[in-house]
Amino acid sequence: MIESLLKADNAELTQSTKKGAPVVLSTRLRLARNLVDVPFPERASNSQRSDVMTRCADQIAELTQMKHGAFFDIAELSDLEKQVLVERHLISRELCESKSGSGVFINKDQTCSIMINEEDHLRIQFLKTGFSLRSIWKQIDRFDSSLENDLDLAFSSEFGYLTACPTNLGTGLRASVMLHLPGLVISEHMDKVIRAVNQLGITVRGLFGEGSDATGHVFQISNQQTLGESEGEIMARLGSVFKTIIDHEINARFKYIEENRARLLDQIGRAFGTLQNAHVINSNEAMNLLSLMRLAVDLEMLPEVNRSDVDRLFIECQPGHIQYAAGVGIEPDARDLCRADILREEFSRLPALDFDKVNKLG
Repeated sequence: MIESLLKADNAELTQSTKKGAPVVLSTRLRLARNLVDVPFPERASNSQRSDVMTRCADQIAELTQMKHGAFFDIAELSDLEKQVLVERHLISRELCESKSGSGVFINKDQTCSIMINEEDHLRIQFLKTGFSLRSIWKQIDRFDSSLENDLDLAFSSEFGYLTACPTNLGTGLRASVMLHLPGLVISEHMDKVIRAVNQLGITVRGLFGEGSDATGHVFQISNQQTLGESEGEIMARLGSVFKTIIDHEINARFKYIEENRARLLDQIGRAFGTLQNAHVINSNEAMNLLSLMRLAVDLEMLPEVNRSDVDRLFIECQPGHIQYAAGVGIEPDARDLCRADILREEFSRLPALDFDKVNKLG
């Protein structure tokens, strides 16, 4: 059912032709919205949920931004299809567990997905590769305004947009950036950064959000507060924090290179050799090895053109994608074999590492 999405030749996170960026993998903005005079999804009856899904899907389909998009009824998707959509950051794990009457609308290039009847009636999400807070805000703001022309949304002059969870009241805006932070992790400074940003009302999570691990040194960093600040203030505060974290990460990398050059080169070299030759790799090991390959691109040990290959493999080496590519339900041991086959083939096409680039640093 989701075959067309996986075969798309312009999917933002897996087939994008845009130049990637060091440290930042992607940027995502999400708005929580609800309809007036309808119970929140958790309290709504099945008929009310179905009515909301139909009304919202019909209106979303009319918007120019969703031309050639696809709608999926969550109840009609297999567990594997839902897992693949989670791995592509197009739906949440919470939506996978929703009752009947939940769905998602995804646009053609997979930069926008609108979840219907997750925690709120609507969760509008826009994402792009790289660091793009301002440009994504302009897009999602236009989309939100267009949607509000056709749907009567729950809004209070005192509390702003009304949401199922009080933590989303106000703007309903959650902005997050996916950061690749091997320098801070390897130098054992990541815990200090997490404590510091938590005090600023910023939360740090793993690759797939709350409760997930930061496999591959990848972290989601987002705002906690949505009430009492305007969208512009939230964006300005987040942008400042993100830039500070990026600066700390770059400094941590160069300090580690100065003090542990041979060890770092050994780690990257071993990772490259494993990816070219291993016959069994689980998803956690693959993510950690790919993290070192992304660092190799940042250090110019691999050409910049290969950054998009590594970023794509961060997603395509996940368990759901491996199973879906195999065409059958396979056990974890078989997945590890298939993953290794894919990675060996991919890395056989890459040039040799240029260790001289790092040796010239400093």
